[in-house]
Amino acid sequence: MSQSPANLNADLRARAEGLGQTLPPLLAEAEMLAATVMLGEHGRRRAGLGDEFWQYRPAHQGDSARMIDWRRSARSDAHFVREREWQAAQSVTLWVDPSKSMSFTGDKGRAPKSDRAKLLALALAVLLLRGGERVGIAGMAAPRAGKAQMLRLAARLAGDDGAEEYGAPVTEGMMSHGRAVFLSDFLGDLAAVEAGLARAADRGVKGVLIQVLDPAEEDFPFDGRTIFESMGGTLRHETQQAGDLRARYLARLAERKDRLATLSRAVGWHFTTHHTGSPAQAALLWAYSALEGGR
Repeated sequence: MSQSPANLNADLRARAEGLGQTLPPLLAEAEMLAATVMLGEHGRRRAGLGDEFWQYRPAHQGDSARMIDWRRSARSDAHFVREREWQAAQSVTLWVDPSKSMSFTGDKGRAPKSDRAKLLALALAVLLLRGGERVGIAGMAAPRAGKAQMLRLAARLAGDDGAEEYGAPVTEGMMSHGRAVFLSDFLGDLAAVEAGLARAADRGVKGVLIQVLDPAEEDFPFDGRTIFESMGGTLRHETQQAGDLRARYLARLAERKDRLATLSRAVGWHFTTHHTGSPAQAALLWAYSALEGGR
């Protein structure tokens, strides 16, 4: 039995309020962060395009049944979605790396990378939704507009993190010719990143990569006997002279950043690195501006 819109919204609010002590502070912080970025008038709503048919596209995982054009689908063996121009132009899909690697912090007084990535994603969603955009989370929540969508996004991001050591971008549910944001430390296999960007590019999706690193991962402040162990415990290396590894580590990190920038440029995306020890405002403004340029 289906619920009425009023009951559904009431149930959504109740579930959001019952998420405990972790979600409300994150949402409040995201709202405050978004408020510090003075963007003026968004100007994202474009009159006259809302009812203009643009194209049929094959249905993707994450598309709801009501999005299917059953008349068009009946003429083939596949399901098709009828897209209007504004749906693609104003749809942004977020992917926030849920892997174990993102739980790292080099200082007990500093939040882990995952917290900063979720904060940036939620704050960006606040700005986009207020501007009339449709925002979703890849593989978890289809792009939608409205205040209720913010509760959905926050609830998804507040869920349990994944069990994988390193994350691979998810592209399910992205709107063709829409936009996307990938937030990760990108310290795993770059072939997975390249494949994710290729899948997005095949759908005409433009977007941004935001590499979130802890300052310790950027500076490598280690010396003497040190045991390096991955957050998931699958990788371990012990050395008596950690300082001797610094130059090689920094060189490999620089090569990785260059590779990520090259992969991004190849598909028309933008790339930046953000440190959890730096204020989040600059990264948020950069991401919003980069998405503006990708429209």
